[in-house]
Amino acid sequence: MTLPIISADERMAEHSGAKIALFGKAGIGKTTLLKTLPETSTLFVDLEAGDLAVKDWRGDCVRPATWPEFRDLVVFLAGPNRALPPDSAFSEAHYQAVCERYGDPTQLDKYTTYFVDSLTVLSRLAMVWAKTQPQAFSERTGKPDSRGAYGLLGQEMVTALTHLQHARGKNVVFVAILEERTDDFNRRIFVPQIEGSKTASELPGIVDEVITLAEIKAEDGSSYRAFVCHTVNPYGLPAKDRSGRLDLLEPPDLGALIAKCTGTTLPAQSTESKE
Repeated sequence: MTLPIISADERMAEHSGAKIALFGKAGIGKTTLLKTLPETSTLFVDLEAGDLAVKDWRGDCVRPATWPEFRDLVVFLAGPNRALPPDSAFSEAHYQAVCERYGDPTQLDKYTTYFVDSLTVLSRLAMVWAKTQPQAFSERTGKPDSRGAYGLLGQEMVTALTHLQHARGKNVVFVAILEERTDDFNRRIFVPQIEGSKTASELPGIVDEVITLAEIKAEDGSSYRAFVCHTVNPYGLPAKDRSGRLDLLEPPDLGALIAKCTGTTLPAQSTESKE
């Protein structure tokens, strides 16, 4: 047996999907960006049950209503981690059990993008579940232990999002509301609206791209929407571009942004989302 080296040509020929955290204040139009993605090859993971803004988008969607349902969906979409023991979530045994319920995983071959909207709601579903687990109760008194619940919440969220991030060849977009706060030094800061602090702090390290959809003021006093893409930006907004292909500001077209990140051709049906 020889060392399974992947040559530079083989590696560069592989299709690597973009893994994106998409932030923006409530009402800015994050969900409507779904309209810039091709309907035939995008799976909308609708956690908010609030798809009125994209009612005319004719792509497929799934609606997990609980944390265990979302975990099952994640292992089906991304496949198993064969290094995990059989009783662990995302293991080979978990994957096989889910495939028995959901069917042949080749049905996913037509999708190039998973659009997960939103982590804000997902974290609440995870918290509801975490509060019912043994870790959420004190071993000594049997009373609820909020520290245990939050610790389990962070562990579960980070593990699930990391696993979905490993869906090879797929674009994965995680959407979350961005909150503006004031810190102890009266400075303006922006943080994702996600239950607990662990997921919000570790998410930028999980994904390749952190993009904030923001309202930008033009020199003539007018305003327009744009993606803020660079870590160093004059707006103080969270952003990161690991691809090195994005400008500081990009048009609010998610399909075009993904194409630019991955160096692929923009699908013909991608158009800029409208409010």
